[in-house]
Amino acid sequence: MSTDTAHSGIVHWRRSLWNGARCEPVVVTLRPDSLHLRDRSLGTVVQVDPRAVTGRLTRIGTLVLTIDERRYALVGRGASLSPAPSADQQRALHDSGHVAPSPGAAGGAVDQLFNGGAAARMRDWHARLAAAGARLS
Repeated sequence: MSTDTAHSGIVHWRRSLWNGARCEPVVVTLRPDSLHLRDRSLGTVVQVDPRAVTGRLTRIGTLVLTIDERRYALVGRGASLSPAPSADQQRALHDSGHVAPSPGAAGGAVDQLFNGGAAARMRDWHARLAAAGARLS
């Protein structure tokens, strides 16, 4: 990953396995020395050096990160009950100027048709984090 490049996007933090309303949008910004997740009010959820992150990508496209012994399950899109990204999050993403390009059809037809490309989006974040030094499987 280039030392002058940052990537930003909105993914969803699945805070509950069963309650879709607790699947919240977060702005993720990855720089060579920092991974920053911000909630709907732009409060910091976590800010850490990517090399301190461990995790894995599940078969269904959930990126499970472990940071300071806490697990964060990130998915490419929320549930139907999930809140939408806030206007502040949308503005912050736009103002960052480093929006991660959509991986397009890389997720395959099933992912695109039934999941809006969410699994491909998380595979893209997995690759970006690994390139930044995160220890991912």
